[in-house]
Amino acid sequence: MIARPIGPYAPCAEPFPGNCPNTTQTVTMTPMSSPQQRQQARHIAARVSLVVSILLMIGKLLAFSITGSSALLADAAESVVHVVATVFVAFSVWYAAQPADERHPYGHGRIVYLSVGAEGMLVLTASVAVFFSGYHSLVHGPNLHRLGTGFGIAALVGIINLALALYIHRIGVRHDSVALIANSKHIMSDVLTTLAAGIGIGLVLITGRDWLDPVTAFVIGGMILVNGISLVRRSIAGLMDELDPELAARVVTSLDAAIQQGTIVGYHRLRCRALNDEIWIDAHIQVPDHLTIVQAHDRATQIESTIRNLFAPKPVEVTTHVEPADHESAHPTGHEPPDDALPSHKPGPRQPS
Repeated sequence: MIARPIGPYAPCAEPFPGNCPNTTQTVTMTPMSSPQQRQQARHIAARVSLVVSILLMIGKLLAFSITGSSALLADAAESVVHVVATVFVAFSVWYAAQPADERHPYGHGRIVYLSVGAEGMLVLTASVAVFFSGYHSLVHGPNLHRLGTGFGIAALVGIINLALALYIHRIGVRHDSVALIANSKHIMSDVLTTLAAGIGIGLVLITGRDWLDPVTAFVIGGMILVNGISLVRRSIAGLMDELDPELAARVVTSLDAAIQQGTIVGYHRLRCRALNDEIWIDAHIQVPDHLTIVQAHDRATQIESTIRNLFAPKPVEVTTHVEPADHESAHPTGHEPPDDALPSHKPGPRQPS
């Protein structure tokens, strides 16, 4: 239990903090991890992913060398790419945590999308190599041996990889790391390729039809290809600031509530984006014409505080531009503001006091 003040700039039961009494209230608060703790958890997860991935890659290469299986070669090739990609992830997680500087006033977080894109391109390259290997084996005939041993190694690798994927995904979601979430999806794709390789080897053992091995390699190549396309698409979406509909809906609901409460009379030019655990929001808000600069500033501060509280404990940067209710007459003749990409609310004839 923690006692905290409920006042103009603290969250309370009212939709807007300015309507709360200036009293002290005892509330139950869930402990939140600090930015430093989140970064530490990300770094540890990235290191664990790298070390385990290297060990699993060695296991897969050993399985291929024992069996000569194209399916296991395809699985091993995907793991080689994954290890290289994990190095990118570890670097991007470290670099994204560096504080903003004179050359990068918005910080370094966007590098995670470059990391995801690089990982996607490597995965696409691996899929081409797998298709080529499968084609060569199918045309010239596979040379398989000791498939039982290879099957056992693949099963062990798959189980360990699955546990790693679940761990990395949990850390990535909990601490809002785009790079770790993408890495966990890549690991899960690796798990599926190992499963496909195991099924292929199992079918060869049961049926004695060796041609099933290169066919399985083609299937794995297709799975890798789909995963690579997904990663590249995610990278492009992040670099292009693709809208998060849930984020925008929560901000719009908050601004609509501000109008109902009489804090503002309208808003437009709303923009929002998310980058890892950081959220950036810009909006033009309209207040009654008769307010003083100080009064208008106080209402803008209420809006910003309320929006930040919506996404706590994530760091949220909210920038508001205050305008009078009579927006058109306040601008010079010929002012044509850009069309609003997100919902806006134009003030009606009635203005709150």
